[in-house]
Amino acid sequence: MATMPAEEKGIVTYINGPVVKGRGMALANMMELVYVSEERLFGEIIGLEGDIATIQVYEETTALKPGVPIYRSGRPLAVELGPGLIGKVFDGIERPLEPIRDKQGTFIWRGVHVEALDREKKWHFVPQAEKGQEVVPGEIVGVVQETPLLEHRIVVPYGIRGQLTEVAPEGD
Repeated sequence: MATMPAEEKGIVTYINGPVVKGRGMALANMMELVYVSEERLFGEIIGLEGDIATIQVYEETTALKPGVPIYRSGRPLAVELGPGLIGKVFDGIERPLEPIRDKQGTFIWRGVHVEALDREKKWHFVPQAEKGQEVVPGEIVGVVQETPLLEHRIVVPYGIRGQLTEVAPEGD
């Protein structure tokens, strides 16, 4: 969980249910993922006015008090896509429920952080491009078959073009 440097954090000044306001957020952006308090509660900036940010907290805010820190992530709230999502059940901020239950029991504690995708599982990669090839946005570089009906395509991101300097060989 990457956060911005310590000087790029705010302080909670107002709490009303799941809505929190914080000052010291002049460098923040709309829809930025933030972590509220030392518990690192997931939140998203939904309004900005000067250095005051309005934040929607996606976890229980009971006992949260003015004065606690708001940590900026520097990136938008987003979900991770890739092999391994099929067949899993997630909460609204893409935390997989089964690993959370295995880790802490039936109820989700505040501030629990669990990776959406299993980082240990291996998937078979098949390259579709070669080293030295010129590529443009949307071009397929490789594929991973998750199920007989679902093929993940690894593509060149929007705004990126050029010559491939390396392509992984076929394998897990």
